[in-house]
Amino acid sequence: MDQKILEASAKHPQPGKVFQYGTAGFRMKADLLDSVVYRVGLLAALRSRKLNGQTIGVMITASHNPPEDNGVKLVDPMGEMLESSWEAHATVLANAETDEKLVEAYNKLAAELKVNQAAPAKVIFARDTRASGSRLVGCLVDALEAAGAEYTDHKFLTTPQLHYLVRCVNTKGTVHEYGEASEKGYYKKIGAALKKALKHRQIPEDAPEDKGVVVDCANGVGGPKLRELIKYLPGPEEKGIKIQVVNDDVHKPENLNSQCGADYVKTGQRAPPQSKAGPLERSASLDGDADRIVYYFNDKDGKFNLLDGDRIATLAASFIGDLSRHAGLGEQLKVGVVQTAYANGASTKYITSGLNLPVVCTPTGVKHLHHAALRFDVGVYFEANGHGTIVFSPAALKTIEKHEPQSPAQHEALETLQALTDLINQTVGDALSDLLVVEVILAHKKWGPAEWLHTYNDLPNRLVRVEVKDRNIFQAVDAERKLESPAGIQDEIDKLVGKYKQGRSFARASGTEDAVRVYAEAETRTEADDLAQKVASLVKQFGSA
Repeated sequence: MDQKILEASAKHPQPGKVFQYGTAGFRMKADLLDSVVYRVGLLAALRSRKLNGQTIGVMITASHNPPEDNGVKLVDPMGEMLESSWEAHATVLANAETDEKLVEAYNKLAAELKVNQAAPAKVIFARDTRASGSRLVGCLVDALEAAGAEYTDHKFLTTPQLHYLVRCVNTKGTVHEYGEASEKGYYKKIGAALKKALKHRQIPEDAPEDKGVVVDCANGVGGPKLRELIKYLPGPEEKGIKIQVVNDDVHKPENLNSQCGADYVKTGQRAPPQSKAGPLERSASLDGDADRIVYYFNDKDGKFNLLDGDRIATLAASFIGDLSRHAGLGEQLKVGVVQTAYANGASTKYITSGLNLPVVCTPTGVKHLHHAALRFDVGVYFEANGHGTIVFSPAALKTIEKHEPQSPAQHEALETLQALTDLINQTVGDALSDLLVVEVILAHKKWGPAEWLHTYNDLPNRLVRVEVKDRNIFQAVDAERKLESPAGIQDEIDKLVGKYKQGRSFARASGTEDAVRVYAEAETRTEADDLAQKVASLVKQFGSA
């Protein structure tokens, strides 16, 4: 095997760069990734062997990054992110300077982890629509063949679809079977769940026609996959949901995330130019690999209003809390919300004071949120950027399944709650699944986007990206709400924040690029913008020192 790994590695030389496996795996300019993807393939085989031949996933994507970037990340057997301790192993392999040093590092790792390299290994993989994807798949296949792993290429998928497949493959034939292990199985499961989730919605006879939702797919893989999913959903004639797809051109890779997508909308606080929605009509934007979603609408006066991950979390938490009570499970299911420092202060106050639900704050990064959410019976987590999901503990699923309703009203609430457990992709944030969850809740509540917005008033906020020479000098503590280095910067930020009513600001290094993101909120839009710019100037000053 060593010889095969050596020979295949020679086709993908290390470009003399230092790589680090971060929140989103490895992500950078696509032309630097060949050796990285090859080495991730080796690690995937090793991980599978360590876990007794369970199937590991590899996703080639760079999500909301520009078209010339790409990335690669590993998916563990239950569809979750790669176990944290293995991120360091990925970094070690990626940074081996020569082919010989790579083989040495690989064998050393196998020995340390007590992995039998002759044991079977299984890997499945997919990619988004970036032009560099097919070349990088070639690098991955070279590694899997050199390592003697069995593999399946699922071609184009959204990131959450791959997570779903990994879990399905590994739970097949067990009591925890998650679904049919195919792309079609994904659509069928969601379609059936949506039908059941909408079964008990009440539509008043005098209700105006619902225009549905316009979905901007960022010209990424989510476009064709949403169009495919729609074929499995109950249509408007079956009291289903009307979905209009825009920005789904995957034939011109350069259009990916260009003036469209969740990041464009969230960062610029504006709708994509191609948006066709009229006043008070709801719109949503996915990101490039369809694991994030944000909603938005223009009011009667044409003013843009964003309904981001915080809003989705509060909507979902309030609905699930209500359903639990109406099903007679209010005492048995502990519902909680997990947020990051990016969550709007007004949303945190609404959850704790308005909904009377507990809130936990964690560092940014899905794995931190997911881990904290698992501590609740029902854990709702969404980053403000629109990435998130809802997880039901095994005990909660059992409670819901075994509960015997005492009235028709309890029965209806219970059925809707059961449907939600299937509609939600519990492995990872999934924009397609989250879109339908939001649509179900709005349908049951008989709300438009304006009613959703008016549950609480967001504090005006601004997110600013500052390019720096080295992001690693910005070290955060207290769930990333404070900086401990560079020395002295936090005191300066605190002084600035103290000058603004309801002011709050923090800066954190990006997990994917040499940049620092500055978040600021205050009582007025002018103050929030002003605070953000002043903190950004501080970051620039300390970052160039």
